[in-house]
Amino acid sequence: METQLLKSVKISDKFDNSNFETSSDKKSSWKKLKLPSSKNISGSYSTEKFSKKPKWIRVKLPVGKQYTNLRTLVDKYKLNTICSSGSCPNMGECWGEGTATFMILGNICTRSCGFCGVKTGRPENVDWEEPEKVAKSISLMKIKHAVITSVDRDDLADQGSIIWAETVKSIRRLNPGITMETLIPDFQGIEKHLNRIINVKPEVISHNIETVKRLTREVRIQARYSRSLDVLKYLKNKGVNRTKSGLMLGFGETDLEVIQTIKDLRNAKVDVLTIGQYLQPSKKHLPVKNFISPEIFKKYEKIALDIGFIHVESGPLVRSSYKAQKHIN
Repeated sequence: METQLLKSVKISDKFDNSNFETSSDKKSSWKKLKLPSSKNISGSYSTEKFSKKPKWIRVKLPVGKQYTNLRTLVDKYKLNTICSSGSCPNMGECWGEGTATFMILGNICTRSCGFCGVKTGRPENVDWEEPEKVAKSISLMKIKHAVITSVDRDDLADQGSIIWAETVKSIRRLNPGITMETLIPDFQGIEKHLNRIINVKPEVISHNIETVKRLTREVRIQARYSRSLDVLKYLKNKGVNRTKSGLMLGFGETDLEVIQTIKDLRNAKVDVLTIGQYLQPSKKHLPVKNFISPEIFKKYEKIALDIGFIHVESGPLVRSSYKAQKHIN
């Protein structure tokens, strides 16, 4: 073994309804997400003063037989999905389509991105049984398309890439016919670590740029905008069939900066793009500077499609894994 890795993330929290606030319309099945106070929030996308939370930041509570069955399994077997532990607004929809996201390599990250709710600190040792555990979880849940992601493991000589590759192989072995997306960290741009992911041939390899160039140091303090682009270029140049990246809005970026980032990603030959609204995980995290309207998200979607992206998911509640199952085609 090249290195000792960290113990697996604690497996699943109960779905946290505290992220939801009942709509004033009692007849409606819609619920509104709790957001940080809009005090002092401004931005270049809208002149509206947000004395109230934007009406478009709302989601339906998860319902349906498929969701209920998966929820029961997750709670009974304490399965780890980032969908539930992160209270994803699209969980019901994704689970209903047989898609779920699993986080590996622990729940403590070596980086301290200003937007992320994952703990920062010194990770524990790696659980070498984790690949099998994740594969069994996916089998129990009868997942058709799995998205795998992880914390950054800059503390490890291999950056966690060995566990990454073993996880993909274990999932394939126990779940014949499954398709996968691997949402990877940058592995510090080290090619031999990236090659381990490429060699196990997930259907989609994604790496999120997260924000525009000017704000990268503030939003992703240990990352580099250029390195993320280089990673994405490398993946495509090595023959990866489908590459993907994600962008969050609401940090105070300008319209021109967003468009330039979209162009930079396409110049890196990225095939799939997700664009969503940043929502502050806690008061300790970066504040939301502006809420972007659905119309602006639609504008960015059109721009991205017009310059050659194969798939674009763009909307206030879009997250990296949203509609992930369709991105393989």
